[in-house]
Amino acid sequence: MNTGSLGRRTATAGALVLSAALALSACGGSKKDTGAQGKDVGDIFSAIKQDPKLHDQLGPDVKSSGKIIVATDPSYAPNEFYGNDNKTLVGMDLDLGKALGKKLGIDFSFQKASFDGIIPGLQSGQYQAAMSSITDNKEREKTVDFVTYFTAGTSLMVKKGNPGGYKPDDLSLCGKKVAVEKGTVQLDEVSATVDPAKGTGSRTKKCKDGGKPGPTGQAFPDQNGANLALSSGRADAVLADSPVIDYAVKQSNGQFETAGATYDTAPYGIALSKKLGTTKEAVLGALKALQADGTYKKILEKWGIEHGALDTPGINGAQS
Repeated sequence: MNTGSLGRRTATAGALVLSAALALSACGGSKKDTGAQGKDVGDIFSAIKQDPKLHDQLGPDVKSSGKIIVATDPSYAPNEFYGNDNKTLVGMDLDLGKALGKKLGIDFSFQKASFDGIIPGLQSGQYQAAMSSITDNKEREKTVDFVTYFTAGTSLMVKKGNPGGYKPDDLSLCGKKVAVEKGTVQLDEVSATVDPAKGTGSRTKKCKDGGKPGPTGQAFPDQNGANLALSSGRADAVLADSPVIDYAVKQSNGQFETAGATYDTAPYGIALSKKLGTTKEAVLGALKALQADGTYKKILEKWGIEHGALDTPGINGAQS
């Protein structure tokens, strides 16, 4: 992850917020998308039982209301997006929130939010929590608490067979057309402007240091546009978050594959208002319980992103 930004999507100037694409990503928004409801892994939720001890750990406001208001920006398949009806919120985060709620004996009530409004909304009390592919880092921990639950980084997607021989960790992308989603750290990475202070142009600098031209970054409003650019030959490769690439590869009917290993990994976190007190400990306990009984694994398998499983979740676990 680009440590100069506050998450997988780029920070806007002068505020502790992120911007996000407004359209659906990773082929997830079309009614024709048969994978938009995830893989059939059977009933995930019916066997989950409330844990009275964990329920008692919840903050008094959450316990008395019986719910927690959770913000999400449905623009990042398969983590959070709209399903086949273009109305219902679906995705890994939505399923995990439902499972956590059942274990805690409360409702995780998801509300659509613009990504750049999530942190301010938590600060103002409009939301109590957020599950929206938010990366835990030290700067954000000053404002909210995090329960880490998933590991994501950047992955490289190419056409099947990787005819160009592209790799994420060498100079093979130098001078090539690389499709990315607007507002992401991947766009920062391939920016023609090299500015370490702002976290831009890291791959461009690597290319120029190697005596080669930088990549040509092609920014699209959503991940689907980047994927289409690759399939049509208008782009040589795609860079995006690892779960987004994993999902896109699985939905591509054999057109795409992942090249090389994921890099710049960091944990996603469930963001919780610091006003909620011991609620974060209750959420962490519920997450560990879902890992122990196999529910967590099933949810990741449903969305084809089990490679991002985080074995050791924690509270405020950022390293940078």
